[in-house]
Amino acid sequence: MADPSSYRPKPGQIPDSPGVYKFRDEHRRVIYVGKAKSLRQRLANYFQPLVSLHPRTATMVTTAASVEWTVVSTEVEALQLEYSWIKEYDPRFNVKYRDDKSYPYLAVTLNEEFPRVQVLRGHKKKGVRYFGPYAHAWAIRETVDLMLRVFPVRTCSAGVFRNAASAGRPCLLGYIGKCSAPCVGRVTPEEHSELAEEFCDFMAGRTGTYIRRLEKQMMIAAEDMEYEKAARLRDDIEALRKAMEKSAVVLADATDADLIALAEDELEAAVQIFHVRGGRVRGQRGWVTDKVEAVDTAGLVEHAIQQLYGEESGDTVPKEVLVPALPEDTEAVTAWLAGRRGSNVSLRIPQRGDKKDLMETVARNAQQALVLHKTKRASDLTTRSRALEEIAEALDLDSAPLRIECFDISHLQGEDVVASMVVFEDGLPRKSEYRRFQIKGFEGQDDVRSMHEVISRRFKRYLAEKEKTGEWVDGDGEVPAEDGQDDGRPKRFAYPPQLVVVDGGQPQVAAARRALDELGIDDIAVCGLAKRLEEVWLPGDDDPVVLPRSSEGLYLLQRVRDTAHDFAIRYQRSKRTKRIRTSPLDAVPGLGETRKQALIKHFGSVKRLRQATIEQIREVPGMGLKTAEAVVVALAQAAPAAPAVNTATGEIMEDDGGGTA
Repeated sequence: MADPSSYRPKPGQIPDSPGVYKFRDEHRRVIYVGKAKSLRQRLANYFQPLVSLHPRTATMVTTAASVEWTVVSTEVEALQLEYSWIKEYDPRFNVKYRDDKSYPYLAVTLNEEFPRVQVLRGHKKKGVRYFGPYAHAWAIRETVDLMLRVFPVRTCSAGVFRNAASAGRPCLLGYIGKCSAPCVGRVTPEEHSELAEEFCDFMAGRTGTYIRRLEKQMMIAAEDMEYEKAARLRDDIEALRKAMEKSAVVLADATDADLIALAEDELEAAVQIFHVRGGRVRGQRGWVTDKVEAVDTAGLVEHAIQQLYGEESGDTVPKEVLVPALPEDTEAVTAWLAGRRGSNVSLRIPQRGDKKDLMETVARNAQQALVLHKTKRASDLTTRSRALEEIAEALDLDSAPLRIECFDISHLQGEDVVASMVVFEDGLPRKSEYRRFQIKGFEGQDDVRSMHEVISRRFKRYLAEKEKTGEWVDGDGEVPAEDGQDDGRPKRFAYPPQLVVVDGGQPQVAAARRALDELGIDDIAVCGLAKRLEEVWLPGDDDPVVLPRSSEGLYLLQRVRDTAHDFAIRYQRSKRTKRIRTSPLDAVPGLGETRKQALIKHFGSVKRLRQATIEQIREVPGMGLKTAEAVVVALAQAAPAAPAVNTATGEIMEDDGGGTA
């Protein structure tokens, strides 16, 4: 580990101008590339005390052994050079999106004498027009099959083309009218190239011209009583419309735009891109990346834009790029995009209307992609086994923790304090073992006391169940049974975990360990996972255990902690909602929801019901004498709610409106 001060440049050496900088390690390998409006100000940020740096940044500067920079004249040049160096050096600490699959494109080889329509993957080639990407290759083939009726462009390989030319006979597609057969001279190279250009124009969204032209030709053929030709044109129009229907209309104004959305957590981020051309979604793709550098949403957007358009030019860069957050150097990125396209590009956040609604759809796709990515990792047996082994090694456990229990506390400003317990066995959630707790020992907000209470209650139950199931016997050697019976079924808290994880740092871990010690349990390990820096804390240690960012063990602990957190929040919200909806009528024995609603509907509000007599209450259908008396007693004992106040005038508002039971 290097000391950043050992290679820190002197302040006067660093120019106060735009540029790109590289950090190198002791072996001269480039480990990080960045750009800056002012190299002096940006580089100074890396040489602060390590405790004030983001953990990932601190790791980078202690791995590096030197820094160097290149001055450029504009921020756009800095953006271009940064992209080039990231592609060239592949630095380990830069965010690099990796495709979650190799997406197929519909490609037209306009650089050939006889252009060919085909499915291509991988790097894009010069002189080839690309459309997509598509989710599946068969989707491309279905579209092409429909369009070849109208645009019979060559689809065969070079070998098939040469064989047909030497034999003087076209292939099957030439005989059935789905190829213009340039191999045997049915069309000239110029005519075939024009067909290919029309094919590209239609795929680019200029569809109305061709359909209107075919409709006009169909009408003329029908008037001339050329019914076979008219029927063929009718089928061609239908084929084009089917091809268009495969791309749903999402923007009514025929917009050309790319929509970029992100979903992220502490360790990873997923990006989804919808390519909209002519108002229709023409392609979709997604990437997932490890967050190896300290980067926010705006930074992730900038990296995505660089990767998306770094090799593009012309119309493949759309007129509009819609994003969830604007990059820090918005003007420079916009100018860079305009340079790639050759005309102005709008980079903005959609605020309203169809574009904002579509952006929400893209964001949902990104979230699902991130969840799917994590689920695939979690479902792999080898990965789970490695994760458990890494946890055992990092925490110095005797064996892999096959059962992990995680506890989290949730409340809203000290009210409705609850806790959750989730269980993972062999690295997978066991939902039937999840448990929820209400904090009963005290009132108010104290996460440490709450954690101590929950751990104590859970493991007191474990000890009780352990005694009942015969693992402990009494002094006479007899096995106690619950209610004199033992059905042999495992009880709710009968199984102990090998590892208890708490959501929090040192205080929560100490509370959990103290609770176990008080119960005499010393064979269960305890750790805490602090969310802000993803640090693992052990009882009695002053420093946390920092698992590698790429550790499957850290990922599993994070997933366990997040599951407990979500489970606790759902329970806390349900309790709060139930508390808000409570009514004095809830205390009336035997009064069900139907009769409560009937009372409120009859009197209009709880306030008016409180003023009613027993005889008036008995007028409500279904209300007997005893129930009416119970209602009067319950309402008399319940304190009336505080009056509502108009915050604009200070006036006390009368409760004459309808209420809820």
